[in-house]
Amino acid sequence: MNWNWNVIFDSLPTLFEASILTAKLVILSGILGLFFGVIIGLLRANKNRWIQALPFAFIFFFRGTPLLVQIFLVYAGLGQFDFVRESVLWEPVFKQAFWCAIIAFTLNTSAYIAEIVRGAIEAIPKGELEAADAIGMSPLQKLLRVTLPRAFGIMIPAYSNEVIFMLKGSALASTITLVELTRAAQKIGSKTYAVIEMYFAAGIFYLLLSWLFMWLFRNLEKRFNKHNQGVVPPEAAAGTIAHS
Repeated sequence: MNWNWNVIFDSLPTLFEASILTAKLVILSGILGLFFGVIIGLLRANKNRWIQALPFAFIFFFRGTPLLVQIFLVYAGLGQFDFVRESVLWEPVFKQAFWCAIIAFTLNTSAYIAEIVRGAIEAIPKGELEAADAIGMSPLQKLLRVTLPRAFGIMIPAYSNEVIFMLKGSALASTITLVELTRAAQKIGSKTYAVIEMYFAAGIFYLLLSWLFMWLFRNLEKRFNKHNQGVVPPEAAAGTIAHS
């Protein structure tokens, strides 16, 4: 097997440009998905079963169906409705493959993030919430000053994993004509017959993007959980006393 390094080096500018598109897909979808995921997660964590019903159905559908199917439903399905084609958003949004991918990725990841948020809220120590009630915080103050900050600190590792999964899933955007990283490697490989080399190069770009996202989330987690730094867990303290 003759490994062609030249075609890899010659293709780096194209792959870099495609990786920027991939990063845009992930970042925009991640931010929008977090926004809607928090709202859906809060509704899902509500004690009222009727309020839980719609978020549960949303989460069940988007977690239970493949992302590829969801992309096709948005890209090809929305155009089947007259009110969508006649709306002012048809040309700038719903007709564009990029924004259709953003919509599909956002809906998909918001369902997963909603469950992450719900789990994080349930993991908050009850004493902290009771303390907020004891000092007379209103429900909104309690939500903004205690519940959400604590939940974000708890959920960051799981949220970072979801973003990495979405980075990998972004390759499916190639199915609706978007020339993201995987599609760019495929096109160059088909022209140069250096398929293995191109997918290898694309894999390196994905690794670099993954490393960048993980580095950002690691620093974000330190910032949100800085109040826990240097705190010895009770189990560790008990073990130290037992061995002293």
